[in-house]
Amino acid sequence: MPVYYRSYVLVAADREGLAQGAGGVISELNNALRRYDLQDEIQVIETSGLSQLKNKGPELIIYPEGVHYVGVYEQDVDELVEEHLLKGRRLERLVYEEPEAPADTELGPARPKETRSALRRCGQIDPESIEDYIMTDGYAALGKAVTEMTPEQVIDEILKSGLRGRGGGGFPTGRKWQFAAKVTSDEKFFICNGDEGDPGAFMDRRVMESDPHAVLEGMAIGAYAIGANQGYIYVRAEYPVAVRRLNIAIEQAKKTGILGNNIFGTDFNFDVEVRMGAGAFVCGEETALMASIEGGRGEPRPKPPFPAVAGLWKKPTIINNVETIANIAPIILNGAAWFTSMGTAKSPGTKTFTLAGKIRNSGLIEVPMGITLREIIYDIGGGIPDGKKFKGVQTGGPSGGCLTEEFLDTPVDFDSLVAAGSMMGSGGMIIMDEDTCMVDMARFFLDFCQDESCGKCVPCRVGTRKMLDILERICAGGGEEGDIAKLEQLAAQIQTSSLCMLGKTAPNPVLSTLKRFRHEYEAHIYDKKCPSRVCTALLHYEILPEKCVGCTLCARRCPVQCIRGERRQAHVIDQEDCIHCGQCYNACRFGAVIVK
Repeated sequence: MPVYYRSYVLVAADREGLAQGAGGVISELNNALRRYDLQDEIQVIETSGLSQLKNKGPELIIYPEGVHYVGVYEQDVDELVEEHLLKGRRLERLVYEEPEAPADTELGPARPKETRSALRRCGQIDPESIEDYIMTDGYAALGKAVTEMTPEQVIDEILKSGLRGRGGGGFPTGRKWQFAAKVTSDEKFFICNGDEGDPGAFMDRRVMESDPHAVLEGMAIGAYAIGANQGYIYVRAEYPVAVRRLNIAIEQAKKTGILGNNIFGTDFNFDVEVRMGAGAFVCGEETALMASIEGGRGEPRPKPPFPAVAGLWKKPTIINNVETIANIAPIILNGAAWFTSMGTAKSPGTKTFTLAGKIRNSGLIEVPMGITLREIIYDIGGGIPDGKKFKGVQTGGPSGGCLTEEFLDTPVDFDSLVAAGSMMGSGGMIIMDEDTCMVDMARFFLDFCQDESCGKCVPCRVGTRKMLDILERICAGGGEEGDIAKLEQLAAQIQTSSLCMLGKTAPNPVLSTLKRFRHEYEAHIYDKKCPSRVCTALLHYEILPEKCVGCTLCARRCPVQCIRGERRQAHVIDQEDCIHCGQCYNACRFGAVIVK
């Protein structure tokens, strides 16, 4: 018999929450419930992140009231339990109140409300309870699909919805399923790609940790549509919480009869296994992912044949990412028209994004397609902190491009971002302010891609290394005449001749910053200056004699002892010995040290 509680306390216990002390809060909550004899009435549930709040301390939500508390530390727990759970009074000092939407300003219109589809249950249910999932319409779509619809009807509904792959490619999901369904084979596979590796991206992790049954249900519906009996969820080993909860969900679904043989009393059989990857970015590419599942080295292979025709073990295989799969059940349950009522004509539905970098409200959001970059960055993200000026946003992760202020009113959908010179990618957005060096940013992304290259093809293995060498030399002050032309030539060769999309898109950050910030490259190469004062080798420190009081603090802090001068007399920096560390600048209390 299921156990019912009068209240549920959902605590954000993902990596960020645990780092801020959520583990101690959970332990103290259970202790306090026992002290007040409430352990049989209140259930404490560990879930993933509950909001975009950062550095606010541990957070939790108490249901059924839905009161959101932030900054709850161990010393606050006893008072919280006594006031809210025992006496029924909100502990006002810890309540988080959503700020009212601002009036229209020069920064853009009032903050739009998020629309949640893929994240609809995250933070709302116990991710380790199949009962919680079922009580929120879980597995109703699967039941409808296998008992009321034919596989062709399921595919037709997905086609009508216009759902496009949320992993970055944006290929129509229904059309992909159609290809696999038409192939005759004794065995077919359905794979969920949970190997997100973009810097700053954690959309798929949130779904797998907070709503694992949504992944299983979407996979089962897709498997029924194409005629597959075996599924795999490929997850990077750096996501241990996601792996554990997916395995728990699989066991619960098997015990309930939702996975296995004769699902919902039909002749449809489907089983799922979790396979862990070593965290190679290239394994996000579908053919490399399949090679890894097969036990081989995670390297891509030429296409065609495409996986839908000859994939895992040369059998027809469908690969969709987590967010795409999480949208399947609500489409089947609510109908394609419901899904197309959100977003744009060519990019219907919603999309999750992670906001990172120089932005006030970093974190995970889900918004309708077609929302503008301005709305995301200013109305939802809160704008640029410390009064700094917006400089650019990198969309699409390391494979995308940098968009400047002139593109802030660009609708965020697959086609508009490509037209602007970037891409959707999996949904990572890194925001940059006026202090960001675009040459250094391009170097960072290329370094990531070069490090993650599997090395199978020469253009990617050698070409990205050559590009990175040039960028590192430019940032170190060794830029030469012709370096920009070399970067552009190498980029073109890599894009046209690399085997997979990792190599083909690796030069994108360099090309987009060259297009929009060429003057910064030229300043690095010809003037030997970094306009943003980020590349330390290009910084020039001087001491203003009229401001120097001869306190000797800068000289004492200098690690290479390149500052000369007597006490109470103006000091001088020996430029030949200076290593540009900035210790003198940080130490000076009189504003005598300047940086150029």
